[in-house]
Amino acid sequence: MNILTFDIEEWFHILDNDSTKTANEWRQYDSRIHSNMERIFEVLDETGARATFFCLGWIVEKYPDVIKAIVNKGYEAGTHTDMHQLIYEQNPRVFSRDIERSIKTLEDISGKKARCFRAPGFSVREDNRWVFDVLVNLGISIDSSIFPAPRSHGGFSSYKADVPALVQYDGIRLKEFPISYTNVFGKPFAYSGGGYFRFFPYCCVKHWAKKSPYVMTYFHPRDFDAGQPVIKNLPLSRKFKSYIGISGAYKKLKAFLNDFEFTDIDGADKLIDWENARVITV
Repeated sequence: MNILTFDIEEWFHILDNDSTKTANEWRQYDSRIHSNMERIFEVLDETGARATFFCLGWIVEKYPDVIKAIVNKGYEAGTHTDMHQLIYEQNPRVFSRDIERSIKTLEDISGKKARCFRAPGFSVREDNRWVFDVLVNLGISIDSSIFPAPRSHGGFSSYKADVPALVQYDGIRLKEFPISYTNVFGKPFAYSGGGYFRFFPYCCVKHWAKKSPYVMTYFHPRDFDAGQPVIKNLPLSRKFKSYIGISGAYKKLKAFLNDFEFTDIDGADKLIDWENARVITV
């Protein structure tokens, strides 16, 4: 089961950086979303791959034509929050308000029910499990936010598996499609998206994907935009993560989509016998 997903945000939506954190800062940057989306649509048309798009509410509201293009091409659209903030920096009330707004905006523009969610930075952790309760109460039935191992934004180690399962929390259940990973020198790396996909040689990515019965990708439009400006004053570690390997990433994506068959979350959801699926209590 290989699942293709894209987190739809601008090139300047970089976490852990004060100059790219809020809408006030975002106003100083020029948009590149249209050209970047055309690049993604082109490779999907060429390869025939299905994909789920987790759309930032800010993007949906500002560029409704982008979301309409996603839906009109027959792709699945979910929410990536409204304002791209790390969840563990919020409380349940603030998070609920953000998600409610993002869902309404997405449904109004797309004309379709929003049922899938992904957190920025996979920032669902052990200490904010209340996220699941908020999501279910707002009508979300599928989540793809859990990184089932330690990582820079916390991770969710108690999930203990990189396979789809039912998350059970405080009397509710939610379908979970976690991020897949491999162990390199004893450390978990999510090779199938973002900076890790750009960093590792494609031969390694292909090898790890072949070995895994489940691959969850998570790409961003900026991952394939070799012409984007470099944001000033980024910490060295963040600059490395944000810009490493961008020049060759589009070629790697084409190879990945040609070498493997990908489906979207909706297609994967239909392949799973949820009545007999693993249940993970968190």
